[in-house]
Amino acid sequence: MQRKMVCAAVLGLAARAALAGDGDEPAAPTVTVTAKKEAVARKLDRTVYDVSTLPRAANGSAQDVLQATPELSVTADGRIAVKGSTQVTVLVDGKPTALLAGSAEDRAVALQTMSGAGIASVEVITNPSVAQDANGGAIVNIVLKRNRKPGAHAQLRCSATDQGLWNTGASGDMTRGPLSVHGSIAYRHDGTLKIRGSEVDWTDPLSGLPARTVQTSRVFVRRVVDSAALGADYALGAADSVSVSARHSGRHSRPLFDVLSAERTGAADTIYHRISNGPNEQSDDSASLAYSRQGNGTALKAAFEHSATRALVDKSYRDVFVEPLRASTYSHGATRSARRLDQATVDWSGAAPHGQWGAGLDLHDRTDDIGNVQAELDPATGAERPDPSTTNVYAVTTTVRAAYVTDKVRHGDWEALLGARAERMAVRVDAVQGAAHTDHWQAVNPSVHVRRAFGDDADVTLSYRGSLQMPDPRDLNPFTTYVDAQNRSRGNPGLRPQRLGAWELGAHAQGGRVDGTVGVFYRTSRDTVVAAHTVSDNVLVTSQQNGGHGRSVGVTGSLDWTPAVALHLGIDGGMVRVALDTPDVAGPVRQRGAAGYLNVRAGYSAGRDDLSLDAHAQSAGITPLGRYGPTSSVNVTWKHALGKTLSLTVNANDVFDGSLRTYGTDTGTFRQAGFDHFVARRVYVGFVKTIE
Repeated sequence: MQRKMVCAAVLGLAARAALAGDGDEPAAPTVTVTAKKEAVARKLDRTVYDVSTLPRAANGSAQDVLQATPELSVTADGRIAVKGSTQVTVLVDGKPTALLAGSAEDRAVALQTMSGAGIASVEVITNPSVAQDANGGAIVNIVLKRNRKPGAHAQLRCSATDQGLWNTGASGDMTRGPLSVHGSIAYRHDGTLKIRGSEVDWTDPLSGLPARTVQTSRVFVRRVVDSAALGADYALGAADSVSVSARHSGRHSRPLFDVLSAERTGAADTIYHRISNGPNEQSDDSASLAYSRQGNGTALKAAFEHSATRALVDKSYRDVFVEPLRASTYSHGATRSARRLDQATVDWSGAAPHGQWGAGLDLHDRTDDIGNVQAELDPATGAERPDPSTTNVYAVTTTVRAAYVTDKVRHGDWEALLGARAERMAVRVDAVQGAAHTDHWQAVNPSVHVRRAFGDDADVTLSYRGSLQMPDPRDLNPFTTYVDAQNRSRGNPGLRPQRLGAWELGAHAQGGRVDGTVGVFYRTSRDTVVAAHTVSDNVLVTSQQNGGHGRSVGVTGSLDWTPAVALHLGIDGGMVRVALDTPDVAGPVRQRGAAGYLNVRAGYSAGRDDLSLDAHAQSAGITPLGRYGPTSSVNVTWKHALGKTLSLTVNANDVFDGSLRTYGTDTGTFRQAGFDHFVARRVYVGFVKTIE
């Protein structure tokens, strides 16, 4: 009932706006000159995909948009890979944010709850130049819409599906003279069904007896998400402009987890339910200020951005024992975290006899404050007895100071972008219960991008980038943290950055209605951070350590065909051969294997209707000490114009429910096999109203 009332309200506003725009008084005659934006723009160091008119984005999420973008592989749980590489940094308008700087799981939830309607384009940068902080991998840059056409414009959106899930939002902009103001607001009732299973076998280090733990769970995680954004651009003159923006989002949930655990040590069995229901809360805020000046062959850009994320994950639970029967036990557990990210950048470029020189500074500070509590709880009195081994407070401060120079050279059909980046990284881990740990590293890394054009329709490119990847601050935790009944994690404040290098060679050609690419790549990693597993008190403890090495070589390709004006077909994919060398307690483990991905796209327009399909498949692959299984998804979107400014959208996600992924790990201390099934199959029906 609630979602129907919200949708009805939005449609009521849309209807009144439509009536207001269809009065009897004739409109003043106007002349409009338009130019269609390229769907794909291939630049020397990146590929830009225009998604502003993507039907799936109208009432979808940012994850939906990325999943429909070529070169990207996005699983149902939001894990992103670029041409097979999972070392991916996600930026918004070219800048990192605290919201997307967390773990892969945190980033996935952020993308699943971020509206896709406000995204103008997605830049895929597989081998970034030194002007960008790649943090050891590829970059996916989400560019938000900025409408600077004179006048006022707005858009209203609303969609709903089963399970009581719905979303609504509005965005608008106004430009008068030198001032342009834009804003958006959205509210979502979001949710995902998660089904999990896991079996772990090991030998009890105390008794020497074989031990096993089996866990199964099924939970529907419901989130309430609110977000708002406001920004302004002002032209100070013909060459100068300044822009400011601010964003806020918040989400909370109370998922009811009922994890059935069966433990066996020797011949003794223990079966119990571990039940918890949160709450989980998070709020995110960011603000930015930017200045730019262009003229006389030079360009200066300066920007400052502050972002902060605060989160609470309540892990309190009760254990209800089935075998042997005994009284339930209670525990209070929670993790509170706060992440702050401040970045200042200055970029200058000027004309040179054969191209363009550039130089810049990149300064950013990041602080992660994390507090964990785990305590036995007396249900009668409410008294707590903290567990000293898993109750702790610590902070990780990371600073990066980088300077870079670039030289863009053009000579005939040749174009090159050369650069070098010098950076100093420092990490300080402060713990309430112990001494501080400080470390720092310096590096000078180059980047090379070269392109040879063959007329206007073909070119060959070569690129190289070396970089450092900083450890996740939570992996630097000097303490042990409760994860669940089966797992604990233990950080390692002595972790070093991973050192990565990547070569790419590609060719692009287009003719008539066909556009295609083919490429090969070679990637290396040293000092790779890998998991280290031990068993303590019949609980699996996972830590991190340097020492791994990795190599991968692969081939990628894409083909886009427009057989008719109304029909577009596309396909892209790749195969990669991976070699991983990982230290383990029983000695080095060598893993060799191949993996691949395939994306298929189709779009058809006829009159008032737009029909699009995007299908994805990822093969099985290897991890440093294990493997994972294949996944797939097929998504269909239908958009029907009900009028000039009102349209109906239907999004059918993961039609064949192919999101279940199996995994396995085999180490010298334990063996694990399990699966994760994030059920993404769902049909959303919605409306979009545009007001001009």
